Parts: sequence; C-alpha cells; structure tokens
Amino acid sequence: MSIKHWPASERPREKLLQQGSQRLSDAELLALVFGSGSRGKDAISLGRELLRNAGGLRALLASRPSWPAVTGLGPAKQARLLACLELARRALGEELQQRTALTNPTDSGQFLRARLGDLPYEVFACLYLDNRHRVLAFEELFRGTIDGASVYPREVVRACLGHNANAVIFAHNHPSGHAEPSEADRHVTARLKQALDLVGVRVLDHLIIGDGTPTSMASLGLL
Repeated sequence: MSIKHWPASERPREKLLQQGSQRLSDAELLALVFGSGSRGKDAISLGRELLRNAGGLRALLASRPSWPAVTGLGPAKQARLLACLELARRALGEELQQRTALTNPTDSGQFLRARLGDLPYEVFACLYLDNRHRVLAFEELFRGTIDGASVYPREVVRACLGHNANAVIFAHNHPSGHAEPSEADRHVTARLKQALDLVGVRVLDHLIIGDGTPTSMASLGLL
C-alpha cells in the first residue's frame, strides 16, 4: 500500500506538521527528503533499508562515495539529501558567526563536527577570528592524511593574512572515529603555531573531530 493511502496520523508529512519533526524516526525523515520510494518499495521502507545496510544514519552519510551503487538511491534523492546536509551546515555557520565571541571549545565544536565529522577522508580546516575572537570565515585548507608533508605552514600563514585574522582555531577529522591527537597532530600544530607567532596570529585551539565530542588540544595543554 502506498504511503498516501495510510492513515493521516501515520504519514510522515502529516505527522511532522501535527507533532513536530522530533517525533519522526530517521527513516521517516529520510522518506520526506526522498519524496518517493523505489520500485516495489515505499519511501519509508527505502529509508529503513538504507539505514540498516549502512549501520545507522551517521554511517549512511559517511558512505557518500558509494551512494551511486545503492539501489533506489538515484541522483535526485542523493541531491536532496546533500542539499539538506548543506542547509544544516550553513545554519550552524550562521549561528557561529552571529556569536559575539568564541570563548571555549564547545562554541565551535558543534559547527566543526557538522562540517567535518561525516567525511570519509581527512580534512584540515581553519576558523579565522578577529581580535575579539569573532568568526571572520571558515575554510578547508588541505585534504588527505594530516602530517608534516601535507600541511604547509606558508599556505596557512598566507590564508590568515588574506583574511586579516588575529587568531585561528584549527580542526581536522579522523575518519576512524578516534578523536585522540596523534604525534603527527602535535608536530603539525607546533609548526603552525611557530610560523603564525612570527606574524602575530594566535593559535587558540586545534580540535580533533571524531565520534562524540571533539577533542580540544588546548584543553589537554598541548598548545
């Protein structure tokens, strides 16, 4: 039976409008994003199957490179899902930029986790701040394994000067989910801090994004 023939209280759209989005399951929310199911499968069943096969919502989002091979998840549904993700990230970005100042790792951690937490590859990024620690911009600087060969202090200094930043917060993700700083993370952070000290830009923190709460190197006394 098609979803449109279900009782109104069980249809995802009507349920959301009457009871609120928080009352919908992950599969029901995916069904609303997709708009339709696939051959012989309604949108909710498709959502459930995708979540079950991937191992959950976060794993589904992280498996983005393999989406084209997923039966029932065609280009239109992929585009809708990616658009929803980007809207959520931009909303978090606007909230972050409207803050008067960033005063602790929690202020920026939620935004950075939303931007980097579900990526299947490592990204090194930077939040540029003014002299009152208000956000000027966010930028992904490097992709690939974060080590001494892939993060270039000269490029980071150039980017900071280009944004006229007085301070920065670095962040990179660990696709493995482990958010503990590695020896390479510590070495790169020390090199960047030394380079930026020469041009008067403070390194406030370096956040490691994995599963759960991001790890703050500043809070661990590693800066």
